[in-house]
Amino acid sequence: METFTAIIEKEEDMYVATCSEVGTVSQGKTIEEAIENLKESTSLYLEEFPIEEKSKPLITTFEITINNVKSQKNIGERMHQNSL
Repeated sequence: METFTAIIEKEEDMYVATCSEVGTVSQGKTIEEAIENLKESTSLYLEEFPIEEKSKPLITTFEITINNVKSQKNIGERMHQNSL
């Protein structure tokens, strides 16, 4: 039995689970369902594409200061409009 890492993110009404070592992604209505679906998709993927060497990811957090989020949003909207 192998141990893998699951990264869970909430997106609207679903949870999205990613296996960082393999790159598989799945989802579910609950965290538990997302993890179970990820286990299944990762297992199926590895049946077809076995990994020779698995490295553990380094997971950390970082902080940034966001100055004037509204201004940054407006800049992004202007850039999008200019590209049309």
